[in-house]
Amino acid sequence: MEQVAASESERGQLVLRRREDGSIELRANGVFVMDTVETSTEVALAVRALGLHADPASVLIGGLGLGFTLQATLADERVRHVAVVEIEPALVGWMRDGTIEHGPALLADSRVTVHVEDVAVALREAPRSEYDLILLDVDNGPGYLVHDANAGLYRAPALEDARRATRPGGMVVVWSAAEATDLEETMGTVFGRFRTEAISYDVDLQGRPETYWLYVGHC
Repeated sequence: MEQVAASESERGQLVLRRREDGSIELRANGVFVMDTVETSTEVALAVRALGLHADPASVLIGGLGLGFTLQATLADERVRHVAVVEIEPALVGWMRDGTIEHGPALLADSRVTVHVEDVAVALREAPRSEYDLILLDVDNGPGYLVHDANAGLYRAPALEDARRATRPGGMVVVWSAAEATDLEETMGTVFGRFRTEAISYDVDLQGRPETYWLYVGHC
């Protein structure tokens, strides 16, 4: 396996590797994050969340990754603006300069604005009622964190910031790799018990069945 690019930050090491079949995988501090072969999870997040909203004109995506949630969001003709918030400047750079081959075309879309910052800060500083839909996929969920610092994104202060930044009738959608009852309870406190829902969905990961979760707060 060939190392394509690597970067060090205060969060640790970020590495892109190319496999023998030509696919790319991303690792953070040695932990597998995602690859360009199995993208159904990232696509399903966007497609399912967009399907819940009647007119998702303005969308915020927390976490760029390898761009597949963004790609699926842009495929929806109703979307007129997407703000992508990514904390790792190296990842944005690799998408812009073609190290990740499909990256330049995605980021060149006139509807896309990329912000290199912590999504918690971006939510805290966002104008009130700025977005129709906020998608948060910055880690594997509260129970399987790659970076411990991301735990705060699943707690009330950050979720309250996300709610404030979402227009009435919009929603905040948080992805989790496993059922997260504590997150559901927290969102019930922030959005209201009857305005919060947990949606499970099945994904076939190259023959391996998995169940993932979307936690939805309605504004």
